[in-house]
Amino acid sequence: MNPFFSPSTLAYELPPFGLIREEHYRPAFLQGMAEQILEVAAICGVPDAPTFDNTMVPLELSGQLLTRVAAVFFNRSSSDSNQLTDALEEELAPLLAAHADAIRLNPELFARVAALHAQLDRLQLDAESRYLVERYHTEFTLAGAGLTDAAKAELRDYNARLSTATTRFEKNLLADTNDLALVLENVAELDGLTAGQISAAAEAATERGLPGRYVITLVLPTGHPYLAQLTNRGVRERLLAASRSRGIRGGDHDNRELVLSIARLRAERDRLLGFDSHAAAVTADQTAKTPQAIADLLGRLAPAASRNALVEQADLQARIDQDGGGFELAAWDWAFYTEQVRRARYHVDTAAMRPYFELERVLRDGVFYAASRLYGVTFTERPDLVAWHPEARVFEVTEADGSPVGLYIGDFYTRDSKRGGAWMNSLVSQSALLDSSAVVCNNLNVPRPAAGEPTLLSFDEVTTLFHEFGHALHGLFARVTYPKFAGTNVYRDFVEFPSQVNEMWMLWPEVLAHYAVHHETGEAMPQDLVDRIQDSTAFNEGFSTSEYLAAALLDQAWHRIDADDTVTDVAAFEAAALTAAGLDNPAVPTRYASTYFAHTFAGGYDAGYYSYIWSEVQDADAGEWFEDNGGLTRANGDRFRRRLLGVGGSADPLAAYRDFRGRDAGIQPLLDRRGLN
Repeated sequence: MNPFFSPSTLAYELPPFGLIREEHYRPAFLQGMAEQILEVAAICGVPDAPTFDNTMVPLELSGQLLTRVAAVFFNRSSSDSNQLTDALEEELAPLLAAHADAIRLNPELFARVAALHAQLDRLQLDAESRYLVERYHTEFTLAGAGLTDAAKAELRDYNARLSTATTRFEKNLLADTNDLALVLENVAELDGLTAGQISAAAEAATERGLPGRYVITLVLPTGHPYLAQLTNRGVRERLLAASRSRGIRGGDHDNRELVLSIARLRAERDRLLGFDSHAAAVTADQTAKTPQAIADLLGRLAPAASRNALVEQADLQARIDQDGGGFELAAWDWAFYTEQVRRARYHVDTAAMRPYFELERVLRDGVFYAASRLYGVTFTERPDLVAWHPEARVFEVTEADGSPVGLYIGDFYTRDSKRGGAWMNSLVSQSALLDSSAVVCNNLNVPRPAAGEPTLLSFDEVTTLFHEFGHALHGLFARVTYPKFAGTNVYRDFVEFPSQVNEMWMLWPEVLAHYAVHHETGEAMPQDLVDRIQDSTAFNEGFSTSEYLAAALLDQAWHRIDADDTVTDVAAFEAAALTAAGLDNPAVPTRYASTYFAHTFAGGYDAGYYSYIWSEVQDADAGEWFEDNGGLTRANGDRFRRRLLGVGGSADPLAAYRDFRGRDAGIQPLLDRRGLN
């Protein structure tokens, strides 16, 4: 009676979370892998010559059981893990790697795909079907389908070892992040935080069996939102030190050897595949195409960002001296004194904005409202539909005419069982071939206040919610035939583009006015404050760009080593990479250090963390288009939806962008936005 063994009968094929038990996952995975291997064998056993219908269509239809269980399990292991899910994920990692290799490296299957690829011009396929053959041929080739049997055996070993190592990295990071949460004895140490934040810290302590104390849980990046508010310099220093200590304290959760091992294994594996480095292998199938193209962009931005950060640093030091601080600005002081200077220069206090950013209002009257204005869709909560955790909420999404779009699930609160950061997952992908609609979810890590207290968001948390919802819209709106192209299944260095565009609506006047309402008085955020927020959007961009670029360049450095490089010291490698980039300012630490850089060592952004700013070229350019063409209108939303979001991965993304914009994106809007001219 395993609920994964048949498609869900719930609305939109929502997984039957009320029936799913932990003992269901393992047999469903094993059965799902076995079924797909048989399905692929059946394709290869067809005696007739390869055709699109006897090869590509059944390949796209294969593995549905495995897809169902994997979508649910990996969302669960990220958002609500426990010892059982952790152990199963480590057991499954090499099995799933071997399963993927059994398909991608199957010589008979590759021969059929290659035969179709060779006669593409004679097959008279529609554009999406033609692109499907092209993508499979490219991906199989890059994965090693053309290697000798001996080389394939070696490749399988590399893939299995890497899957185990990256899974262990993520589990170590979650455990160390929980262990290093800052425990405070006295409420006075929390001076500067709001009543709601103090309530959340008390609640976190109670949940850990520490009543009467206060716990500040760590976030995934190096910096922590509370660093901007805590008045106690010693507490700020301890908080940042805890964040930067993840993965380097020795013991079971130390990630340094894993960093070295993962980087080395990737380099060795990709030399086997014919590439000079892992970065070269990754970018060969991205819009960037080469590591040098990435280096050219990042190298153009880094010097200007570093110079801007030094100017900002001098301003902050002047404020410290003006206040009689008597100390040199340190990394744990930056956010705090940035707020002092921001208040003095722009009369903007980001902490004072929290009362205007109540979660429910931001979600319904901000995020949902902007989507309704742009795309005509409606969001209706469905309390009758159960998600994976009591805090996860299900919303039905419908078109303006009432026709169905899909389901959106929001799981917004942090907990020890949830990994850090924020992300979007697809639980069910839209596909005409499968006659399925999308079920997508967003996970955030907002501290939960005590019962009865409102959830007030920071400025950055509001930005994150709009950003992640942009991914969700991409997943909901894509209209494709084949599952391979569903939703956000696009090139990694393009996937952030739709989410970054959606951030724009956060401060769009009619959107901000609709949701930025004081949670107690009901008064709208004063217009002069709105104006000051708009005026200060480029403030502190030197720091923000520098910390991001430091991480992006560090990711590239780890993955541009060749298979013969012998790196033995993580800290020394980091320091050399940041010095070479001119981003070694101690007051501006990298957004992620190697031992807690989940994006690159566990999260699928290996050699790809540059994607955010690479996509921002299109984002800033598209933002300029929206501004020039009337902004938040249905006509603009429909154009963006039809020509970009709706395409999913079924066409080259840069061609889709040209179709939307009428030309390629220019870099000038990005330089203007970040003050990097």
